Amino acid sequence: MGGYIMQLQNYSVNDGEGIRTNVFLAGCPLRCLWCSNPEGQTIRNPMTRYMETEEIIEQVKKQMIFYRNSGGGVTFSGGEATVQAEFLRELAGAFYDMGISIALETCGYFNYEEVEDIFKKMDLIFYDLKHMDEERHRHFTGVSNEKILSNASKVAGLHIPMVIRIPAIHGVNTDDKNIMETLKFIRHELNGAKLEFLPYHTLGEGKYKELGMKLPPKEFARPKDEEIEHWAQIARDMGIQVVSYK
Repeated sequence: MGGYIMQLQNYSVNDGEGIRTNVFLAGCPLRCLWCSNPEGQTIRNPMTRYMETEEIIEQVKKQMIFYRNSGGGVTFSGGEATVQAEFLRELAGAFYDMGISIALETCGYFNYEEVEDIFKKMDLIFYDLKHMDEERHRHFTGVSNEKILSNASKVAGLHIPMVIRIPAIHGVNTDDKNIMETLKFIRHELNGAKLEFLPYHTLGEGKYKELGMKLPPKEFARPKDEEIEHWAQIARDMGIQVVSYK
């Protein structure tokens, strides 16, 4: 079988250990106002393409020497990779059987029981937490956070290494109340999950123009490095390990 992807990105060092290939699967149930990969919001559009599973496997095989020498592997990203669950299941199963380390980036919006078997094959899970307030989450992403928070606890229960990623965006989620509620949730509900802050950037704006989409709000802004470090120190003081793959 096959599915729709945005790109295969070789030589990545930002989404897991070592040198990796990122497989960006198209399709996402969220409509985040700051999305850096807007072409991934739908499965089919001028910036996505169909690939057979075997095509991807053959390209990944060419990179295996880099995985072995660096401790790397393959990271599934998006969009939201679980939208194309059967495609993801087939790819994950193939790479798992090949002994390749596999990681998954997810927004957390999925029916857990339908993809639990996929998650169990992962060596590392990156899990986004965008906002703790249900109403604000719906405003900024188009969906409630109820399923996302519930799924976070279920995924943490698998005891697979887990990194919570917070997209830190002034104008969205960097107020003291939300930062503290997010850190408390990680500490009390997510079984030792690590934490990574991802500062807001505007590198995807060209894609918005190409797709004829409205640009993210101008009031969104990137936090200063010292602000990120301040929040990181609060997290460390709470016993949460802070990491960076950048």
